[in-house]
Amino acid sequence: MKSYVLVMGDFVKTGGMDRANYALADYLARQGAELHLVAHRVATTLLNYPNVQWHRVPKIANSDFLGGFLLNWVGQTWARRITAQGGRVLVNGGNCQWSDVNWVHYVHAAYKPTSRVSVLRQVKTVIAHYCFLQSEKRTLRKAKIVLANSARTQHDLVNSGLASPSVIHPVCYGIDPSIFYPVTPNAQRALRQQLGWALDRLVVVFIGALGDRRKGFDTVFEAWQQLCTDPTWNADLVVIGQGAELAQWQQRSHQVGLSDRIQFLGFRQDVPDLLQASDCLVAPTRYEAYGLGVHEALCCGIPAIVSANAGVAEQYPEELKELLLSDPNNVNNLVNRFQHWKRNRQVYRKIIIDMLCQKMRSHTWDGMAKAIIEAIA
Repeated sequence: MKSYVLVMGDFVKTGGMDRANYALADYLARQGAELHLVAHRVATTLLNYPNVQWHRVPKIANSDFLGGFLLNWVGQTWARRITAQGGRVLVNGGNCQWSDVNWVHYVHAAYKPTSRVSVLRQVKTVIAHYCFLQSEKRTLRKAKIVLANSARTQHDLVNSGLASPSVIHPVCYGIDPSIFYPVTPNAQRALRQQLGWALDRLVVVFIGALGDRRKGFDTVFEAWQQLCTDPTWNADLVVIGQGAELAQWQQRSHQVGLSDRIQFLGFRQDVPDLLQASDCLVAPTRYEAYGLGVHEALCCGIPAIVSANAGVAEQYPEELKELLLSDPNNVNNLVNRFQHWKRNRQVYRKIIIDMLCQKMRSHTWDGMAKAIIEAIA
């Protein structure tokens, strides 16, 4: 029986990298591998496998930065044991200083985060980013195999001098086609009634953490404020996500009179229903190694306006290029994209369902996991 140590922060079905980590662990567990998970959180479904062991690492002060030091130490401890037995070790970026397989979901060298919450949080952000950069550099340059979740990530790794092209294997995220799929108009209406959404208005969804400005919600907010001055703009914005800046955006929404046009839902576990009930997703991200939320929306047949340099934009055929943003900071550009989408929304939905949806849904999480194991082998 092959043995693996996976040193990854979380193995749960929420979030981009967490969902991908879960999928790999679940696949290996079903293949009968002896699996050691070094993590802060692990879904109960994984712990039900008799061949899975969880080496729990507390997240100090609920901080990825502080918890990372302990994750690295415990990860190295188990990596040494399993490597001595002929097993393999997979880590994420710089989270564990081990030079076997490195699965990169995010390149810290490609983006410098900013925070507008408080001076203290800004200082913490700067310190954490510096430490992440150093850990990333030390770990990735020694990795035998580097897995990249997109061509964008591969480019960032090479351009930042973190890995040579010869060791990088691009492996795209998968999807669960039984959960993310296009629904009929009748099913969409039923979902909207369940959610309490108006049936005679369009719904645009934003998915992303509001802890900093990386996801570009500030651009969305300014664009939405401008659009809502037009009485013919019959659309509402639904925001899914939480973070340190959530309260500020809720307050600002109230101050500028957009409380009835923007709905903040916080963290939600019914994302498939929310996407299927919607008409469009918007993601003017300033940095996105991939973008699972956009991937999921497209698999539901929902048009998505996204930054052109996001990893997921590589999936867009020529017919959808008008939905790509060249500059996530350009509010007027986003306004124009919204208006263009509204005029052509039925055409875009048909293009996505006819040209893209089936192809993306055919690449499952198991398909992704198989590609990873083949790359390692």
